[in-house]
Amino acid sequence: MVLTYSRLFGCTIVWLALFATLLAYSARSQTLRERAEIASLLAIEKLSVQDGVVAGEIHNRSPHMIREVQLFIRNTWLWDDEFKPGKDDPGTSIYYTLPKEIPAGGRLPFTYSPSPPLPKASGGRFETTVAIARFAEVIPQTK
Repeated sequence: MVLTYSRLFGCTIVWLALFATLLAYSARSQTLRERAEIASLLAIEKLSVQDGVVAGEIHNRSPHMIREVQLFIRNTWLWDDEFKPGKDDPGTSIYYTLPKEIPAGGRLPFTYSPSPPLPKASGGRFETTVAIARFAEVIPQTK
Protein backbone atom coordinates (compact mmCIF):
# COMPACT_ATOMS: atom_id res chain seq x y z
CA MET A 1 0.00 0.00 0.00
CA VAL A 2 2.81 2.41 0.89
CA LEU A 3 4.57 1.48 -2.33
CA THR A 4 1.47 2.38 -4.38
CA TYR A 5 1.18 5.80 -2.75
CA SER A 6 4.86 6.55 -3.21
CA ARG A 7 4.60 5.57 -6.92
CA LEU A 8 1.55 7.77 -7.32
CA PHE A 9 3.32 10.62 -5.56
CA GLY A 10 6.45 10.11 -7.69
CA CYS A 11 4.44 10.11 -10.93
CA THR A 12 2.63 13.26 -9.84
CA ILE A 13 5.95 15.01 -9.14
CA VAL A 14 7.31 13.96 -12.55
CA TRP A 15 4.19 15.25 -14.35
CA LEU A 16 4.28 18.54 -12.45
CA ALA A 17 7.96 19.01 -13.31
CA LEU A 18 7.26 18.27 -16.97
CA PHE A 19 4.33 20.70 -16.99
CA ALA A 20 6.42 23.44 -15.34
CA THR A 21 9.21 22.93 -17.88
CA LEU A 22 6.82 23.13 -20.83
CA LEU A 23 5.13 26.19 -19.37
CA ALA A 24 8.47 27.96 -18.91
CA TYR A 25 9.50 27.07 -22.46
CA SER A 26 6.29 28.43 -23.97
CA ALA A 27 6.61 31.64 -21.95
CA ARG A 28 10.03 32.30 -23.44
CA SER A 29 8.67 32.18 -26.98
CA GLN A 30 6.60 35.32 -26.42
CA THR A 31 8.24 38.68 -25.96
CA LEU A 32 6.77 42.06 -25.06
CA ARG A 33 8.34 44.89 -27.00
CA GLU A 34 8.54 48.62 -26.58
CA ARG A 35 6.75 50.87 -29.08
CA ALA A 36 10.04 52.08 -30.52
CA GLU A 37 11.14 48.50 -31.18
CA ILE A 38 7.78 47.67 -32.79
CA ALA A 39 8.12 50.77 -34.99
CA SER A 40 11.54 49.55 -36.13
CA LEU A 41 9.95 46.25 -37.26
CA LEU A 42 6.52 47.33 -38.57
CA ALA A 43 5.26 50.62 -39.96
CA ILE A 44 1.77 51.82 -40.83
CA GLU A 45 2.08 53.77 -44.08
CA LYS A 46 -0.27 55.49 -46.56
CA LEU A 47 -2.93 55.74 -43.86
CA SER A 48 -6.24 57.34 -44.84
CA VAL A 49 -9.61 57.62 -43.12
CA GLN A 50 -12.81 58.44 -44.99
CA ASP A 51 -16.20 58.21 -43.23
CA GLY A 52 -14.82 55.68 -40.76
CA VAL A 53 -13.24 53.46 -43.43
CA VAL A 54 -9.55 53.02 -42.63
CA ALA A 55 -7.07 52.11 -45.38
CA GLY A 56 -3.32 51.86 -45.38
CA GLU A 57 -0.34 49.62 -45.76
CA ILE A 58 1.77 47.70 -43.25
CA HIS A 59 5.49 47.65 -44.08
CA ASN A 60 7.48 44.76 -42.61
CA ARG A 61 10.94 46.16 -41.92
CA SER A 62 12.14 43.02 -40.14
CA PRO A 63 14.32 40.28 -41.66
CA HIS A 64 11.60 37.71 -40.81
CA MET A 65 8.08 36.92 -41.92
CA ILE A 66 5.35 38.58 -39.83
CA ARG A 67 1.86 37.17 -39.37
CA GLU A 68 -1.24 37.71 -37.25
CA VAL A 69 -0.81 41.50 -37.29
CA GLN A 70 -3.54 42.98 -35.13
CA LEU A 71 -4.41 46.67 -35.42
CA PHE A 72 -6.12 48.70 -32.71
CA ILE A 73 -8.47 51.13 -34.46
CA ARG A 74 -9.96 53.80 -32.21
CA ASN A 75 -12.64 56.27 -33.27
CA THR A 76 -12.60 58.91 -30.54
CA TRP A 77 -15.56 61.29 -30.48
CA LEU A 78 -14.49 64.90 -29.91
CA TRP A 79 -17.35 67.15 -28.79
CA ASP A 80 -17.59 70.64 -30.30
CA ASP A 81 -18.15 71.93 -26.75
CA GLU A 82 -16.06 69.80 -24.40
CA PHE A 83 -17.38 71.74 -21.39
CA LYS A 84 -20.95 70.61 -22.19
CA PRO A 85 -20.68 67.18 -23.84
CA GLY A 86 -23.76 65.29 -24.94
CA LYS A 87 -25.20 62.26 -23.18
CA ASP A 88 -24.15 59.57 -25.66
CA ASP A 89 -20.54 59.19 -26.74
CA PRO A 90 -20.55 57.46 -30.17
CA GLY A 91 -16.82 56.65 -29.97
CA THR A 92 -15.76 53.08 -30.74
CA SER A 93 -12.66 50.91 -30.82
CA ILE A 94 -11.88 47.53 -32.33
CA TYR A 95 -9.04 45.09 -32.86
CA TYR A 96 -8.69 44.13 -36.53
CA THR A 97 -6.45 41.21 -37.55
CA LEU A 98 -4.91 41.32 -41.02
CA PRO A 99 -5.80 38.21 -43.03
CA LYS A 100 -2.38 37.54 -44.59
CA GLU A 101 1.28 37.09 -43.69
CA ILE A 102 3.83 39.75 -44.61
CA PRO A 103 7.17 38.50 -45.97
CA ALA A 104 10.44 40.03 -44.80
CA GLY A 105 10.72 43.51 -46.32
CA GLY A 106 7.23 43.19 -47.78
CA ARG A 107 4.12 45.33 -47.65
CA LEU A 108 0.47 44.44 -47.12
CA PRO A 109 -2.35 46.85 -47.97
CA PHE A 110 -5.43 46.76 -45.74
CA THR A 111 -8.90 48.27 -45.59
CA TYR A 112 -11.21 48.17 -42.60
CA SER A 113 -14.87 49.21 -42.83
CA PRO A 114 -16.75 49.43 -39.53
CA SER A 115 -19.96 47.45 -39.34
CA PRO A 116 -22.29 49.10 -38.65
CA PRO A 117 -20.86 52.34 -40.10
CA LEU A 118 -19.98 55.18 -37.75
CA PRO A 119 -23.09 57.19 -36.88
CA LYS A 120 -23.71 60.57 -38.50
CA ALA A 121 -23.90 62.45 -35.21
CA SER A 122 -23.95 66.20 -34.73
CA GLY A 123 -22.17 68.19 -32.06
CA GLY A 124 -18.69 66.85 -32.70
CA ARG A 125 -16.44 64.78 -34.93
CA PHE A 126 -14.53 61.52 -34.94
CA GLU A 127 -10.76 61.37 -34.64
CA THR A 128 -9.47 57.98 -35.82
CA THR A 129 -6.14 56.54 -34.71
CA VAL A 130 -4.53 53.25 -35.73
CA ALA A 131 -1.80 51.41 -33.84
CA ILE A 132 -0.20 47.98 -34.02
CA ALA A 133 -1.50 46.00 -31.06
CA ARG A 134 0.24 42.66 -31.60
CA PHE A 135 1.94 40.46 -34.18
CA ALA A 136 3.88 37.23 -34.51
CA GLU A 137 7.41 37.33 -35.90
CA VAL A 138 8.37 33.99 -37.45
CA ILE A 139 12.01 33.34 -36.58
CA PRO A 140 13.44 30.13 -38.05
CA GLN A 141 15.06 27.80 -35.55
CA THR A 142 18.77 27.21 -35.85
CA LYS A 143 20.29 23.85 -35.04
